[in-house]
Amino acid sequence: MFHVTTLVNALSLANDHFSGFIAEKELVGLNNALGKYLSTPVSFDEFVPDFNRSTVDGYAIRADDVRGCSESNPGLLRLIGSVEMGKHANLRIDRMSAITVPTGAEVPDGADAVVMIEYAEKLSKDEIAILKPVAPGANMIFRGDDGKPGEELLPQGKRLNAADIGSLAAIGVTEVEVYRPFKLGILSTGDELIKPEEKPRSGQIRDVNSPLLVAFTRQLGFEPIVHEFIRDQEALLEAALDELLDASDCILVSGGTSVGVRDNLARVIEKRGKILVHGLAVKPGKPTIIADIGGKPVIGLPGNPVAAYFITRLLVKPLLLQLLNTNAEESSVPAVMASAYSSNQGREEFLLVRLTDGISHPIPSKSGLITNVSRANGFIRIPRDSEGLAKNAEVQVTYL
Repeated sequence: MFHVTTLVNALSLANDHFSGFIAEKELVGLNNALGKYLSTPVSFDEFVPDFNRSTVDGYAIRADDVRGCSESNPGLLRLIGSVEMGKHANLRIDRMSAITVPTGAEVPDGADAVVMIEYAEKLSKDEIAILKPVAPGANMIFRGDDGKPGEELLPQGKRLNAADIGSLAAIGVTEVEVYRPFKLGILSTGDELIKPEEKPRSGQIRDVNSPLLVAFTRQLGFEPIVHEFIRDQEALLEAALDELLDASDCILVSGGTSVGVRDNLARVIEKRGKILVHGLAVKPGKPTIIADIGGKPVIGLPGNPVAAYFITRLLVKPLLLQLLNTNAEESSVPAVMASAYSSNQGREEFLLVRLTDGISHPIPSKSGLITNVSRANGFIRIPRDSEGLAKNAEVQVTYL
């Protein structure tokens, strides 16, 4: 028997229940840190950069010395030297003087701006004409513009991308503490399943959910532990579940989550742990199970691949990321409905759409048609108290 609850309530209950889950940590070098989640924040312990830098090839000056200058009335300055790339600028800018600086070089003391070389004319060995005024701070990066000691660079739970790796290198961090990637046990069940490379006979379908869940796991930077799909037999399910519990941090089981004679997952779980939720007020995805076995999350996903996709994305993903002290981010944009769509009251519905030029075209999906997800580029969440959406109704489309 289902005792359905909303997706929001189910996720909140799961987050609270597993709040004491402790993810393992490890220290990795930057070359192995991409895609990992920080287990502790990283802060600056120095000024970056540690000197004032020029962003152009030009002349370091005092902006006030060339105020109001132009091509017809240039500002004439004494050229007193140049700065070499990678070396300290020993010279100092005094009134009505200038120093040559290349892009990235240190701007000498006394200067508060850099004039681009295109807006200057060298009149002699020690005199230049400035043809265009500049504001204080122009064409410069000041000491500490990128960061100052004590400022946080990256928060706990941040998934490291290429720019983050570069930023860590910039402040001299060569190793970071990250969460060890979760191992997700993956199991599909069903008498009708065959391998993807096999040709289905009447009544058979290829196992879609195992490859789908493997891809999802890797997309999040986790490690899939895949068990070959099994038939709908309670003894086989018990053995497979025990095997995955030993090897995994969390288990995703697709199929067998309903309340039919051959739906064994709930019974098997109750022998080993506790069911927190059995039934969600969503479409697709009603026969979803959230359970705890030995302190590990066990999620029972519907066998319907479209339902498995949405529950994995909207429940499993945020739950796992919460355990790593981060949040699942979803990107959405406003749009209008190209046509009306009727929905059932009582269940939140996820409607696949094709978004084109701000117009949202519904892609109604029957049970099991995973290819419709590939045809869509977004989806709409229709509230459970809604009877549907009218043509030209304003909606928020979440990108796939």
